[in-house]
Amino acid sequence: QVQLVQSGGGLVQAGGSLRLSCAASDHAFTRLFMGWFRQAPGKEREFVAAISMTGGSTFYSDSVEGRFTVSRDNAKVTMYLQMDNLQPGDTAVYYCNAATTWTYPQAHEGGYWGQGTQVTVAS
Repeated sequence: QVQLVQSGGGLVQAGGSLRLSCAASDHAFTRLFMGWFRQAPGKEREFVAAISMTGGSTFYSDSVEGRFTVSRDNAKVTMYLQMDNLQPGDTAVYYCNAATTWTYPQAHEGGYWGQGTQVTVAS
């Protein structure tokens, strides 16, 4: 079973940038589709971005397209989310996700999840 450990996040002013990381426990990572989701207080979890096994294909929600960039380094078994021009509406707990089947923007029921990391954007 793959374990995902997240790092990054924190507090930033509107217009600023942050980078999130999601490190896997083993090289099964290279055979997994990866994604990011977020959940704001009082709201349902929403899809943010996803990336194919090789990193050759990416997919974004309309709300972050053009501001966020998802990438992965299979040699380091790590996925990243570069978040630029952050806005207060991006404030949420962000979760990384891994799955053997591409179901994004929905989360696969049998997927793996990171522990979550808080991103707060001040206006």
